[in-house]
Amino acid sequence: MPAPLRPMKAVSATTLPSGGGRWSYEVKWDGMRVITVVADGNVTAWSANGADATARFPELQALAEPLAGHGRIVLDGEVVAPDPTTGRPDFGRLQPRIQAGSAAAIARIAAEVAVSYVVFDILELDGRPLLDEPQAVRRALLEDTLDPGPGWFVAATQDDGDALLAAVEAQGLEGVIAKRADCRYEPGRRSPGWVKVKVRRQQELVVGGWLPGTGARGATFGALLVGYHDPPATDGRDAGPLRYAGRVGTGFRDPVLRALRARLDAAAVDTCPFDPPPPREVERQARWVQPSMVVEVAHAEWTADGVLRHPSYLGERTDKAADEVGREP
Repeated sequence: MPAPLRPMKAVSATTLPSGGGRWSYEVKWDGMRVITVVADGNVTAWSANGADATARFPELQALAEPLAGHGRIVLDGEVVAPDPTTGRPDFGRLQPRIQAGSAAAIARIAAEVAVSYVVFDILELDGRPLLDEPQAVRRALLEDTLDPGPGWFVAATQDDGDALLAAVEAQGLEGVIAKRADCRYEPGRRSPGWVKVKVRRQQELVVGGWLPGTGARGATFGALLVGYHDPPATDGRDAGPLRYAGRVGTGFRDPVLRALRARLDAAAVDTCPFDPPPPREVERQARWVQPSMVVEVAHAEWTADGVLRHPSYLGERTDKAADEVGREP
């Protein structure tokens, strides 16, 4: 069965919009975007790029019971893996699910690492499409339809965006999303009706190559060479060139290093995918790959020449299309 639709996306900004009750505000969760379809006692799950994620998150099957009295329902949300000590979502804790290659491995990981589904939109109710309904109407229907459960909850909304942003920053969360009350749901589109502001510096990037490692890293790699499209593909427009954004050499665990090296070898190409190429000292050592893998990176800032300062690997984004990755503010 194909994915029902691609999720709507938020535009990036450095300040939150405001104005007379026209906007509501939610926490921006550090997880994996997932569309779920609940119908006839079954739950299917889809990543943002249309890949079937049902087997990755067996916990979502429990949604069928509280929604059994309804016809087909389509929900939009984010799967997060909370840190057991801090309670904060940790994208790295989702990585074993993303990398697991068998149902047995997923079952073992699910027993060790709990996830929660943060639901923030309802796109179909009892078979009736809700895409053209305003955000405020969809939100009210969602709250009336879905009660909190053992592995899911409906995302809370706030009226004071600045207060929520301050609280998010104090708690070390990723950011805030503002949603305009009259905004319809626009599948696959980065809409100005949703605006995201990050307080934690993270960036999705495309892997275009790697550098050989030395010492203990000699058998894997020393750093990933990453970049972003300028501009990214959106609303039918093709992506622009892949711009070099630096090298990422920290944040990797040994199993990740080995798994990524195998993927890099399989994706090897002869020509540099970056335009323009990286600095000569990087280009001389580089091994190039087909630029299709997307990773999440934490960093201190962007330098004046467009390179990340102190980047650190957080995990792979299998729910993101490489040509849609652009530079965040």
